[in-house]
Amino acid sequence: MTNPLTHFNEEGRARMVDVGDKNITERVAVAIGEVHLRPETMRLIKEGEIKKGDVLAVAQIAGIMGAKKTPDVIPMCHPLLLTNVDIAFKEELEPAKETGLCCIKITATVKVTGQTGVEMEALTAVSIAALTIYDMCKAIDREMYFTNIGLLQKSGGKSGTFSKDKVGTTPSVK
Repeated sequence: MTNPLTHFNEEGRARMVDVGDKNITERVAVAIGEVHLRPETMRLIKEGEIKKGDVLAVAQIAGIMGAKKTPDVIPMCHPLLLTNVDIAFKEELEPAKETGLCCIKITATVKVTGQTGVEMEALTAVSIAALTIYDMCKAIDREMYFTNIGLLQKSGGKSGTFSKDKVGTTPSVK
């Protein structure tokens, strides 16, 4: 039986997948995630009163940088010449009844014209944006946490299109 995981060689050791024979196509991936935080923290973000600066502007830049640096932190990722990275935020100002917390929903869309996909770049962008929000607000809210980080959709390449079912997903903020 052959191993269906492509990042292992015949001896079972890790390797970077050879994508040299793959077709060059436009590839797009969209990832999502959520940061849950206290209403007071959300208010301070909205009113620009976080001492470290504009939280969402910095998180947006950090997410873009994270997408570009993905192969530096995920060992088997190929360095890619990304053609577009877009980070969007949707602030849910009304606290959830279950938790009493507000939520910032993050959507990262990453594009490339190349021989391999950008799912990891989109996921990294969301994760780095969420971590940046935490970093900028941790002095006032160490109870923040992240949920629902995952791939929402991808297109391009041999495996075609993937779109997460609507059941149990967080909708894109686009």
